Formats: sequence, C-alpha cells, structure tokens
Amino acid sequence: MNVESLYTALPEIFLAVAGMFLLLFGVIRGDKSAPMVGVLAFASLLIAGVLVADLAALAPLFTGVATPDGNKLSFMVGGFGNDTFHHMFVHDYFSRFVKIILLAAAALSLMLSWVYLKQEKLLKPEYPVLVLFATIGMMLMVSAGDLLSLYVGLELQSLALYVLAAYRRDDAKSSEAGLKYFVLGALSSGLILYGISLIYGYAGTTQFGPLTKMLTLAHPPLGVIFGMVFICAAMAFKVSAVPFHMWTPDVYEGAPTPVTAFFAAGPKAAALALFTRLLFVPFAGLTHQWMQILVFAALASMILGAFAGLVQSNIKRLLAYSSIANVGYMLVGLAAGGAEGVQAFLIYLAIYFINTLGAFAIILCLRRDGQLTEQIDDLKGLAKTKPMLALAMVVFLFSLAGVPPLAGFFGKYFVFLAAVKAGLVPLAVIGVLTSVVAAGYYLRLIKLMYFDEPVRTVDAIWEYDLRIAVGFTALIVLLFVLWPAPLIDSALVAAKSLIAG
Repeated sequence: MNVESLYTALPEIFLAVAGMFLLLFGVIRGDKSAPMVGVLAFASLLIAGVLVADLAALAPLFTGVATPDGNKLSFMVGGFGNDTFHHMFVHDYFSRFVKIILLAAAALSLMLSWVYLKQEKLLKPEYPVLVLFATIGMMLMVSAGDLLSLYVGLELQSLALYVLAAYRRDDAKSSEAGLKYFVLGALSSGLILYGISLIYGYAGTTQFGPLTKMLTLAHPPLGVIFGMVFICAAMAFKVSAVPFHMWTPDVYEGAPTPVTAFFAAGPKAAALALFTRLLFVPFAGLTHQWMQILVFAALASMILGAFAGLVQSNIKRLLAYSSIANVGYMLVGLAAGGAEGVQAFLIYLAIYFINTLGAFAIILCLRRDGQLTEQIDDLKGLAKTKPMLALAMVVFLFSLAGVPPLAGFFGKYFVFLAAVKAGLVPLAVIGVLTSVVAAGYYLRLIKLMYFDEPVRTVDAIWEYDLRIAVGFTALIVLLFVLWPAPLIDSALVAAKSLIAG
C-alpha cells in the first residue's frame, strides 16, 4: 500500500471514519444524539461528494501527477491508478461520475427521511449510520477492480440495506420486506460466490485486468462462461431486472417510504454501474454470450414493468413496476455497447434518480390526519387542495413517461438512439411502445389529481426539508433542457474512461 492508494480511496476512507465516529457517538449518547448524528451524516456525505468531485484538483498535492484537463486525471486510464490496492480498487472517471450520483442520492434520501422518522417516532442514531455504511459499500462496488473486492462492497451494502428494510420492527409489512430481501439477497450472494469460484477455478485469477486479456485473446473455457452467467443472474436480482424482480414490489411497499426512496435511487444505481463495469471490462471478451442475457432482460423488464403497473392500487408498488421498466430502458443502452451506449446509460441513470427521489418526496408529503397515505385513490383532487404539490408531481410523472422537453425525454432519447445506431432497431421500437403503455399509469395519476373530487384534505406541509427536496428536484427536471451539456459531456468522458480502461 502506498500514498497514492490511500489518496484514490480518500472519499471512502473519510466516510468509513465518519461512520465509525458517529456509531460510537450514538452508542455513548443514546437516542438523544439522533438529530446531531443525522446532521453530521448529511454533512459527511456532502464532504465526500466534494472529495470525489475535486480529486482532479487535489491530485498534484498528493502524487505530483499533472492534470492536463479538468475532466480526467492522467492516471485514470493507466499510471498508478491501475495499481491501487494491488489492482483491487479502480479509480477512473466512470467511478467518479457514479459516486457523485450515489452520494447525492444518499444525501437527498437522508433529507427526506428526517421528517418521516420524527413523525413516526423512529428517530434513532443508527438510521443515518446505516445509510453511511450502505453508501460506502456502494462506492466500493463502483470502484471494484477484482471479483473479491466486488463481493466485499456488495455485502457491505446489502447488510445495511437488510436492516433498513425492516427498520420498523413493530410493523408486519416492514419485517416481511426485510426478511424477503434478506432471503433473496442471500440467494443472489450465493450465485455470485459460485460464479466467482467457477471463474477462479478455470481462469486462475479474480482480477479484472488479467481476466480481460485472457477472455479477449483466447477461446474462453466453458466454466468461465457458466461463472459469468451466474454472476449476471445475481446482478439482475440486484438491479431488479426480470425474471429476478420478484422482491421489488413487496420490498418497495413494505419498507418505510424514505428507505424505499433510497433503495430506488442509490443501491440500484450502484448495482447497475457495477453490472456495467463487469460487462465492459472483465467480460468484454464474452460479448456474444452476455448480449443474449442483456437483450432478454431488457425486453422482459420493459414489457412487465409497463403492463403490470397498470393494475396497481398502491403508489409505491406502482413506482416499483415503474423502476423495473426503467431498468429495462437502461439495459437497452448497455446492450447497444460502446462508449455511446454507456454514455446513454449514464445520462438515463442520472436523470432517473432525480425523478425517483422527487416522486417519493411527493409521497412523503401526502399525509392525512397525520398518517402517511400510499393508495393511488388518495391522490384524488390533489390539484384542488395542494396545487403546487400536484404540479410538482405532474413534472415528475411526465418526465418518467419521457414527455419533452423534460429531463426524462432526453434519457430515453439517448438510450433509444444508441440502440438504433447499434442495429438494435427492434429493441428500440419495443422500448418506445412500452413507454407509451407505461404512460397510461402516469396519466391515470394525473387524471385523479386534476379531474376527480378530493376525498379528504391533505395536511399542510410545514417541513422545509421536504419543500426544498421537492423544489430542487422539480427545477432540475424542468430546466435540464436549458443546460444539458454538463451532464452529456461528463457522461461521455466517463464512458470513454471505462471502455478505454
């Protein structure tokens, strides 16, 4: 281990130290420390985000390596970045791009959770600590350069998420959600371990670099292909792609709403980014084999997510099927391959997490007589009682449906354009058709808000953190069309750093 290795993992090290400190602080001070722990955890996520974004500027201070541009370090594709922690940790622009998304998702979900935890009398110091440790696991997943470091990051994330899903211990649905997620998560972990053992047994290495060379230059052993299939199946579970989606609706409905928001944005983004790195780095020589898996998963996810959402009566279950459909669209970008396909995937990923957290922020605002409402019929007449809340929900729903000129339109445009350029025209056509079908349940919600009479009045919203979260995400979705270049250009640099690496 050298100074450069410690430097490249500085955000993760900082979060780990902060998490341990806050854990000890919470244990010593008890439940009364919860507000302070929450504020410090939120600040830690912001500081880690600054560290991730500003590593390019700080690099010469630690390493003496020149940075010729502001977008990419000279060691991102080569240099000491490839020898970080003996090739176990990858530091490139792709990982930086995704880590910023993960930290923003964690910070926003923590902001959303505060009001809920206070109102439900669940305000305890362990909640923000669990979010911090889950975030560390997600960041390690994104920077994995070895199948073993991949597994360590995945399990660190998963162990925290199992507890968060069952955070309401006195609620049967929350306990059921945690148990289902734990059992099926253990199954997926077993699949990953079996796949890793097969690959190691036949290839003799678990490092991404040697695997890439071996699978590109020689005919791959059959055992390696089987190992790749097992790992892809486990990753399909983590991203809730069909046919490994069965846990998603139940966990989304049963888990506390802010936890569901965190699940939908952070862990899903980390798993998708890890899946992308696996496909385009160690398994780049098995494109013909994994392409069949990817196309099937994309088709099945888009179709099931579009049609199953039409019959839902619970808002969180509806958003669960919406997330399954959106995973299908992102897999279309990955199936397109190349830097353009990865760029389209990253653009969609960044826009999707903003839409999702905005929609869940609206759900957290829907309280009647102090009780959180989750049924779709509870939206009736919302435009008459809370017009600004209804307007913000319309923005998020239209964006998820891909209506121009909102941000969601650009995500689908880039994904389908990449598919067409790659010759996957039937896949792009089915994606467009399923988008039209999925628009049906988004329009249904809008119809209830604007054309039906209110059943009961929604409680007044006084919490500024919820207002800030709703307003911030809605403005991004609305104004993205005026300044899309930063995201588009950053996604392209990130995609090229992954493909070149």
